[in-house]
Amino acid sequence: MDILNQLINSVDGQPDSILVMRQQTEQRLPSHQHDKAQLLLVYGGIAYLQTDEKDFYIPSNHYIWIPKNYPHNLMFNTQDLYIINIYFPADEANGFYDELGIYPVSKLLAEMLSFSEKWQGDYCKGSWEFEFLTTLKNMLSKENLKKFSIQLPTTDDQRLQTIIENIKSRLNENLTLDDTASLSGMSVRSLTRLFQTKLHITFIQYLKMLRIIRAMELIKDTDLNMTQIAYEIGYSNISAFSNNFQQLTNMRPTEFKIVSSH
Repeated sequence: MDILNQLINSVDGQPDSILVMRQQTEQRLPSHQHDKAQLLLVYGGIAYLQTDEKDFYIPSNHYIWIPKNYPHNLMFNTQDLYIINIYFPADEANGFYDELGIYPVSKLLAEMLSFSEKWQGDYCKGSWEFEFLTTLKNMLSKENLKKFSIQLPTTDDQRLQTIIENIKSRLNENLTLDDTASLSGMSVRSLTRLFQTKLHITFIQYLKMLRIIRAMELIKDTDLNMTQIAYEIGYSNISAFSNNFQQLTNMRPTEFKIVSSH
């Protein structure tokens, strides 16, 4: 808890400054919030942001915008991850800046970040660094990029948690709603209702997202080719795998491989 208090004091200690931090300071801390909005940029791996309602997956060369006073906690699953946190003072911004969202790092944003790669600490109003970072923030809403859309709803229902863990261990199998219900000792109707009432998503939609998340991890952490990865997560059709991957990530698996290797 001392580490958490130190973090919040570091972030909100100077309420009018823009703070740049390059360490994984929020790794595995309890759910928390700060008065400043947060821009978290991820390079080299996958970060996981947890909220009360959903788990968000932030792949390499993407960023997440976290509005002010938004409860969250972060987890990272790789040692080669490189991140940048930029905390911005609270303002009356609306629309884009009021909503949590994950977006790809554009070429322009990458160039601006490269220009400021040595920056660390608080930058106060009146300094040119403050003005530069404010321009960077204002640019985000103007780029009109597609949101990265893998958002897994969470639940504290023990029955459903057990079912989900079982599904995760069998992603390479031909999983169906009927078989999963049978193995869980439930009727298809009951399992369908459980997913809809607790997760507000269908069994098929949830399974699709679990498979694509696993594919992202395999692309990042193994040398398997795309056909092998497709089979590893339960697809017998490479085209269906590629189409579903693009539907959820806005890029083909081969594009993701190039992005995640940078």
